Amino acid sequence: MILIPKKEDRHNSKEGRLVEYYGTECHFCIESEPLIKRLEKEEKVKITKIEVWHNSQNAKLLEKVDNGKCGGVPFFFNEKTGKWICGMPTYEQLKEWALGK
Repeated sequence: MILIPKKEDRHNSKEGRLVEYYGTECHFCIESEPLIKRLEKEEKVKITKIEVWHNSQNAKLLEKVDNGKCGGVPFFFNEKTGKWICGMPTYEQLKEWALGK
């Protein structure tokens, strides 16, 4: 599910990274990996992966960025547009999210 944020939901980052918050043993996170690799190869984008199940500092970061939007992983967040995806996306959803469409 891709959601369009309100302006106040946008993360204040100069980098405008594409971020996937994930859990090491998360089944859906593991299943989304081939889609991420395909997207990075085909569209020449980089998705920063942040593990949250075994790193409490990263979990706190996810909680701040998520702000009640999703509450789980995988959670994809586009820092430039503020768009996010909760759960396992299709390739087309992931591509639209990454390219800011």
